[in-house]
Amino acid sequence: MYTLVARDADGVLLQDVDDAGAPMAAPQRLRPAEVVAAVARREETTSTRWVFARTTDWYPRWLRAGITVGRAHDVGLCGRILAHSQDAAAAGYTPDPRLAPRTVEDADVESERDDSQVALFDAALGAGPAAEQDLPMADLLAELAAQLSAVATSEHPWRLRLLLAAESAGALAGAEMHQAGLPFRADLHDAYLRRVLGPRVPYGQRPARLQELAGVLQERLAAPVLNPDSPQDLLRALHRAGIDVATTRKGELAKHTHPAIAPLLEYKQLSRLHTANGWAWQDAWVRDGRFRPDYVVGAVVTGRWATSGGGALQIPHQIRAAAHADPGHKLVVADAAQLEPRVLGAMAVDDALAAAARGRDLYAGVAERGFGGERSAAKVAMLGAMYGATTGEAGRLVPQLARSFPRAVALVEAAARLGEAGRPVSTHLGRSTPPASPRLRAALARGDQPVLRANGRFTRNFVVQGSAAEWAMSWLADVRRRLREQQRAARLVFFVHDEIVLHVPDDEVDAVVEEVQDAAAAAAGLLFGSGRDDFPVTVAVVDSYDQAK
Repeated sequence: MYTLVARDADGVLLQDVDDAGAPMAAPQRLRPAEVVAAVARREETTSTRWVFARTTDWYPRWLRAGITVGRAHDVGLCGRILAHSQDAAAAGYTPDPRLAPRTVEDADVESERDDSQVALFDAALGAGPAAEQDLPMADLLAELAAQLSAVATSEHPWRLRLLLAAESAGALAGAEMHQAGLPFRADLHDAYLRRVLGPRVPYGQRPARLQELAGVLQERLAAPVLNPDSPQDLLRALHRAGIDVATTRKGELAKHTHPAIAPLLEYKQLSRLHTANGWAWQDAWVRDGRFRPDYVVGAVVTGRWATSGGGALQIPHQIRAAAHADPGHKLVVADAAQLEPRVLGAMAVDDALAAAARGRDLYAGVAERGFGGERSAAKVAMLGAMYGATTGEAGRLVPQLARSFPRAVALVEAAARLGEAGRPVSTHLGRSTPPASPRLRAALARGDQPVLRANGRFTRNFVVQGSAAEWAMSWLADVRRRLREQQRAARLVFFVHDEIVLHVPDDEVDAVVEEVQDAAAAAAGLLFGSGRDDFPVTVAVVDSYDQAK
């Protein structure tokens, strides 16, 4: 059963429908004050899947009211998958344009919160303020029916159902992780910043250490008015000092031995810290002892997540000590080891690669089978195959990899050839690349090989990275389910690509570690079948996040 959630001018509507999307009774109309009790009652007495136009429009407010739900169907996220999926192409499904979810183009933009607006609409315990993009109940019903039909008539219905369920579970988990927040000690973060940058300064000013380094650079580059934050000014000063570089990137600068290089590299590192994770970042994103990023589920074309501000997917190691468990708790940090090459082996049904990876470090196993035990060479070859390296050491080693693991290499090579021809490719569960862009169509028309080869590199990686994202989302969803079923006090608090972090009371740690590992095995069995492929998860039980690496 599904329960659709919408609103009109008179309140909130709940509409139960069957598994084909047909209404089972008249909708239930609720006043704002009745929503919490009604949702809680349905969660206790029925096994329903909540249908939201967008989970982000509804669920965060329910969470603030103390309500969690087990399952959902996010029509916006699912519609974007079905619109491009080659498995469902015959259905001719087109999503309602009002449902467009956020993508990576919208993500990672720092934005200030308006807590007064949040408080204003919390009272309704429904969606946020009325917007032009809201879907009336009749349109939501039609959209759900169209999606269910597209899945039912697809080439692999069970795969698409699993993908849509995992994506929607991710939307629930993302909202819950924002609400729970990663435990974060602002005092530890502040102490670290003061130690490496100097005392806090007003916004827009350089901390003492950066100011000191700027002076050193001005002196050593003989540029008394140099602004090291300006790439153009910096490049000109470097060139005048005889330092021949095309960019100010760390790797290029490190090739030179000029006395200005060491302070410049330190300046760049500390400036990045100050800008990305300094006091302004703390003020914006750490509240009530918790780091609370806004996750954007499925924001990347492969299905990976992004964040809308906060930079949660790139927390530098030097500030992770501030991500510290509360007294009586631990952080359980679980990382899926070498996920992408393991997924490649499973997708390709490459028994040789599966055997090389089983119960051990994958690159070491690959090295023994084709690279004379040289792990580094095996890793370069594997990454080269997945990312399309054709020159240098990777280009030399990939043919050797193909001889040892022909099915795995053939899969990514086939994806590359399709991309070079402007054709779509799909992940294991059925997420497909979007239609060819105008730039790609123009390249096809004129035979622009550099552009076509670049698209081939994209498609070869798409099938692997996207399928790995599906495994990770299935893992996350199953961990979430197990915590709910066991009524754990443990909470999921952080997720990045192939790693999850839980905040766990001391007396639940052993059980939660086992559940996290069992969920990983279940995800592998669900996607690829049980017993053949190995997806090990490394689990660290720590007091602070930096201790996990």
